[in-house]
Amino acid sequence: MPDKIAGIPMREPFKSEMDYFRKNPSVAGMATEDNKVIINPFTQISGQQKQAVAVNEAARVWMRTKKDYAPDFTLTEQQEQFLNTTTYRNAPASERLATIAARLLSNDTSAGVPTAGQNLFVARLKMAMFGSK
Repeated sequence: MPDKIAGIPMREPFKSEMDYFRKNPSVAGMATEDNKVIINPFTQISGQQKQAVAVNEAARVWMRTKKDYAPDFTLTEQQEQFLNTTTYRNAPASERLATIAARLLSNDTSAGVPTAGQNLFVARLKMAMFGSK
């Protein structure tokens, strides 16, 4: 894994995070409170999937720390229903939007079918994070 994703640092999990990951092997990674990305060392996903998780989590940090990139779209009913089955069911609206945006950016199909507004936001976010790639 690289040291940074779109300028967002990656680091090794702290002991408390390792304990969490050990108990939750289905959680592949996270955007940390110190605005870094960590990957679960216990996950059984492929290297390519870890890269997608890193992009997803870097996008969350990006949206959290760069106020011009706070998600500003609406969710579809399908996306609302999906989020209500996850740990994001009681999350603030900003985190629910960021979850969908980050998943769309990293091509995670669990985000559902994006709206035109979501596609525009994600395209702008991708350009900001990665340039013209």
